[in-house]
Amino acid sequence: MTTPFFSAKGGDLVPAPIARSPWSPDMLHGRLLGGLAARAVEAEHLDGDLHPARLTVDLFRNSPLLPVSVTTTRIRDGRRIRVVDVAISTEQGPIGRASAVLLRKAEQPDGERMVTPPWDEKPPAEPASFPAVNWEPPFDLWRLTDWETAGPKRVWTRETHPLVGEEPVTPFVRAALAADFASPLSNSGTAGVAFINADYTLTLARLPEGEHIGIESTGHLSTAGIATGQCTLHDEAGPIGYCVVTAVANRALGS
Repeated sequence: MTTPFFSAKGGDLVPAPIARSPWSPDMLHGRLLGGLAARAVEAEHLDGDLHPARLTVDLFRNSPLLPVSVTTTRIRDGRRIRVVDVAISTEQGPIGRASAVLLRKAEQPDGERMVTPPWDEKPPAEPASFPAVNWEPPFDLWRLTDWETAGPKRVWTRETHPLVGEEPVTPFVRAALAADFASPLSNSGTAGVAFINADYTLTLARLPEGEHIGIESTGHLSTAGIATGQCTLHDEAGPIGYCVVTAVANRALGS
């Protein structure tokens, strides 16, 4: 791990230059808002045998690289469920929000059910290069399938920078950061990435093990510039959850 994406200063989180988005050199990358939301939920609300089963991140405003503040509110605290809202803002106002559902672990029910099968891909020993214009991903990325095709796609990812300061990247934060990549993976085609996501919802049956998270696109629909895509997330032991995104048409990356 090297330079962090954010440094804590007072009550704010100050972004480093590597926190920029591929869409614009002065735009904060939306994936990091999901990571910050997961970090806050984990630090302030995740305890005992509660499991972060869902994280929805709304990316409703592009932000320049300004200090970010993150606040949380516990909306519901029941015997089996805890619900948390997250507000993310800068001096210019709100830039995103998130909601998390934490479920208490219990005994697994008997019986057989449909199960998403594991994939047959293992992460390579060395990261592959990522051909992009004016932007190099600040994380390891292995492309297992051709990028500019209309078919399903697969990647492995691995974080190479801390999110905040010298804090280790926890499994929940790792999953939240990776989940945003479901948008370019499911919404890209022969003309590149032509949609920018407005939100994403990550669901987790379990937390990822190890540093690698695999993402496999399993669906895309779009009409009149509005898209929805879905992906399955894996670790080296098998599938861990799903991510669904909504997106709007935007100038394709690389065009």
